[in-house]
Amino acid sequence: MRKKAIVVTGTPGTGKTTVAKALAKKLSYAYIDVNKVIAQNRLSEGYDRKRKCRIVDVKKLNRLLGNIIENSKTEAVIDSHLSHYLPSELVKVCVVTKCGLKSLSMRLKKRGYPKHKISENLECEIFDVCLNEARESGHKPIVVNTDKKVEYEPLIKKMKIKKKKSKR
Repeated sequence: MRKKAIVVTGTPGTGKTTVAKALAKKLSYAYIDVNKVIAQNRLSEGYDRKRKCRIVDVKKLNRLLGNIIENSKTEAVIDSHLSHYLPSELVKVCVVTKCGLKSLSMRLKKRGYPKHKISENLECEIFDVCLNEARESGHKPIVVNTDKKVEYEPLIKKMKIKKKKSKR
C-alpha cells in the first residue's frame, strides 16, 4: 500500500500554514513546506515579475512530492496552494482553507502584496479556485474557515484520522 499525505491548500493568505502546522503537530506528522521543497530542489523555472512569484512545473513538483511521501519515515502534512494538484492516490485527506474577503484582503496587505496581486487572490477566493481544482483532481476536500479559531479535534474527527498515541 502506498503512503499518503494530508494536503492543505487554499488561496494565499487563507491560513494554510497555520492549519497545516497545527495538524502536523496534533497528529505527530511531518510538516512539509512546499516553498522550501521548490527552493531546495531548484524546481523554479523562472520568475513571473507581474505576479512576483516563481514559475513551477507542477508535474515535476508532484513527482518529487510523491518521492518525499513514499520515502518519509512518518506520515506528512503538505502545505501549499499547489498541493491539491497531487494525484488522489497520494492524498489521504485534502483540506482547503478559506476565509472572508475582508480578512483575506487585510492579511495580504499586511504581507505587502501589491494591489493587483491582492485583487487576483481575492478573485481566486471568490471563485473557489483551489476548492474546484481540488475536486477536479479527484479529491473530496474538507473546507476549513479560518476567519474564526479553528477547532482541530472536530476537524481531525471529520478527517477520519487516528491520532498517534504519544509516547510517555
